[in-house]
Amino acid sequence: MENKKQTIEIADIFRDYKHDLADNLTLCAVQQKAFEDIVACRTSELGGHTLYCNNCDNKVQSYNSCRNRNCPKCQYIKRMQWVDKLAANLPAVKHFHIVFTIPSCLHNLFYINQQVAYGLLFKAVGKTLVQCAKNTEYLGAQAGAVALLHTWGQTLAYHPHIHTIVPAGGLSDDGMEWIPSAKKFFVPVKVLSAVFRGILCRFLEEAINKGEIKLPEDTVCFQTLKTKCYDKKWVVYAQKPFSSPDNLIRYLGNYTHRVAISNHRIVDYKAGKVTFYYKDNKAGGTRKAMTLEAREFIRRFMQHILPTGFCKIRYFGFMAMCNRKSQLDLCYSIILTPTCLSKLTGLQAMEVLQIITGKDPVICPKCNKGKLTIIPNNSNLHIEPG
Repeated sequence: MENKKQTIEIADIFRDYKHDLADNLTLCAVQQKAFEDIVACRTSELGGHTLYCNNCDNKVQSYNSCRNRNCPKCQYIKRMQWVDKLAANLPAVKHFHIVFTIPSCLHNLFYINQQVAYGLLFKAVGKTLVQCAKNTEYLGAQAGAVALLHTWGQTLAYHPHIHTIVPAGGLSDDGMEWIPSAKKFFVPVKVLSAVFRGILCRFLEEAINKGEIKLPEDTVCFQTLKTKCYDKKWVVYAQKPFSSPDNLIRYLGNYTHRVAISNHRIVDYKAGKVTFYYKDNKAGGTRKAMTLEAREFIRRFMQHILPTGFCKIRYFGFMAMCNRKSQLDLCYSIILTPTCLSKLTGLQAMEVLQIITGKDPVICPKCNKGKLTIIPNNSNLHIEPG
């Protein structure tokens, strides 16, 4: 479980450099808030509560969580509930995993215009999938998709890209038939790449002309960037469709509500240097170790903090919120195969943990008989962070 206590945590690194950042790293308000929340998470700074057993004299003291979406210890329950809810809403068909990336020449433009640029990236991905699927040469149907924004690579480098989960087919124009896609691909990736590049470049150019996006200082006009974009091969990656709903659900659990790096990937922290594991995709997914100066590690982590209120998960086509009551219900009635039933919707965190782990978290670990009960409003705890 990713939110359990690890030997080395990101919070430990941040805590050591809390007073050093002012001279070495400039943080915006949302980054500063995330930094402070991660440092304070599950410490006396946020207060806590005492659990006592109603069968024996055992007492357990616990600190409160920060609940910041960038904290590696505060997303587990939300992630599992979201995955459970989505699995219940997906049509009972095979699904493709398609990843849309942008070339490095656009990275500076995106970083200094995150709110608008990421929104246009989502819009371009959704329009690409829906437009290509409607083409009778490939599918000729109304498609649906779930899209998730990630801004990092395995080494924490800035790498904006969008993961999409796409049902292998779509609704006919009259809504009377489910049209399955080809078994091995949704739409040819070369077609998706070309259409995606054209749509995103058009959106960016329009936004620049309207003054909604500003160019980097080293760029005179967007035409220069556009030329570089068309000189490069844009990468759209598509995996084989998932063989079963269980495989899809496990996959979704690995990609949703993630932060740039989780605590369990950090293997060493000493002498001002952080060592962590990463997967080298260029070497066939080989597991390797990378060591960074602590300040550089913090800088890389901070550049993946999204703007306040930015929604990093979006839906398109018949999966869009506005279409769920009409088009998605049509998919269910046409396909007939039953979907998964939601198990976690509306449950409390303790109930979710019990279902996931198979263990009752309120059972006393000392006597294994009594139940732990919360004594609220106990904020004067003096225990080491953990």
